[in-house]
Amino acid sequence: MKKALFPLLLFASLARAALYVSPSGSDLNPGTFAQPLRTIPKAVIKAAGGDTIFIRGGTHELTANITIGADKSGTESRRSCLWGYPGERPLLDFSKEALGSRAFTLKASWWYFRDFDLKGAGDNGLQITGTTGAFNTIENCSFFECRDSGVQLSTGAHDNRFINCDSYHNADPPDYGDADGFAPKLDVGSGNSFYGCRSWGNCDDGWDGYMRGATNVTTLLENCWTWGNGWLKDGSDPGSQANGNGFKMGGGDNSNRDMLMHHFILNRCLAFNCKAKGFDQNNNVGSMTLYNCTGFGNLTANYRITKTLAAGQNLTVKNCLSFNGSAELGAFAFQANNSWLPPFTVTTADFISLDPALAAAPRKADGSLPDLPFMHLALGSDLIDGGIDLGLPFLGAAPDLGAFESDFRSEVAQREATPAGLRLVQNYPNPFNPETTICYALLKPEWVSLRIFNLRGQMVADLVEGWRPAGEQRERWRPQGLAAGIYMARLQAGDLNATTRLVLAK
Repeated sequence: MKKALFPLLLFASLARAALYVSPSGSDLNPGTFAQPLRTIPKAVIKAAGGDTIFIRGGTHELTANITIGADKSGTESRRSCLWGYPGERPLLDFSKEALGSRAFTLKASWWYFRDFDLKGAGDNGLQITGTTGAFNTIENCSFFECRDSGVQLSTGAHDNRFINCDSYHNADPPDYGDADGFAPKLDVGSGNSFYGCRSWGNCDDGWDGYMRGATNVTTLLENCWTWGNGWLKDGSDPGSQANGNGFKMGGGDNSNRDMLMHHFILNRCLAFNCKAKGFDQNNNVGSMTLYNCTGFGNLTANYRITKTLAAGQNLTVKNCLSFNGSAELGAFAFQANNSWLPPFTVTTADFISLDPALAAAPRKADGSLPDLPFMHLALGSDLIDGGIDLGLPFLGAAPDLGAFESDFRSEVAQREATPAGLRLVQNYPNPFNPETTICYALLKPEWVSLRIFNLRGQMVADLVEGWRPAGEQRERWRPQGLAAGIYMARLQAGDLNATTRLVLAK
């Protein structure tokens, strides 16, 4: 009974009901932890707005659409939840569902989906639809091998958030022309957002913002990756009807192609190795803002945004990077510090790695994107600190170009970034083994914290926590049991802080 303790205590404290679903349960059961239900549809019927449905681990075979109506909506302070049980990762397998039938249709608001995988839907894996389909959060879920887009938002669905989700290898037989990873398109509403999401190997596009029936809506993407779209899972090309773009940012067709606006904002997004374009305007005449994005190896173009926008709309592209592919922007674009502008010249030497093999690696325990060297800037690249401050976090004297901020800074950048009244000197020796000395100077006596972190942001050593006098200080660090690699020393004194890079050699 120990496993039941966490959810029982949690939901008792929140005064909400919890239902449990297990492949070994029965729909004749009451849905308790000890006597779980067998199917999610039965749990949805039994649940009231604000309740939570826990899905136990294992494979749940489902054959028909699950609709969650507006009457099941939660509230901002009491969300309705559909969660994988903590520590378990259920698979919802819709592979036996009829072609053309969606897995989930969510018409409700204030729902929270998290921690499960969904495969093989007869149409969309998840459709959020209607103006009541709003303020939902989908976190750490994957949608794959569906027979249309993994996720679609439509008919006014608005203000939904996707966090750390994947959508991949979705394809719609027999024509193979519509299946995207994430599709906030057609008659979608405004205010939908995607953070830390990946979309790859979809037969149409990674993200599709194509419009028909709506205009003047806004979608935000931050720290999202897409690649390999335009082909089927086995690598074959389904034909020209499968577009194969990374981020398709809107546009219409036929009689409305010159009038529909989908305002797209992309921060630190990556598109590579797609059959067509990485960042595609697709006739969109709305505003588009691209900050610190990277395009690499997309076959038609890394960036193509050349069509004149509607009156009052703007294209802004800054701190972006393009390599092994073209960047085609109209003369109306507001550009600054992009890699295709002087004084930059991009070569393979600017990157630690051009191998994308780890892009689809498992996510970290918290659901965030995996660490990978691909497209990260190499020490000595002039793209490091080559950007301008756009309000996004950065290290060093200025932002780097592209989607990834480098984990090291030049000595010049360190000096410029070090605040007055605090001086952190490069450790010596560096690289080092087995010991190094970290030097710093204080203008006045201060309470000092000196800690060492790995590149995942995890603290590995706490060297100093206490008062230190004014003047030069020295602290020795002799790591034990740590792997060779790059570490960061973070010094804080009062309200001031500084960081330097340490290299442990083996």
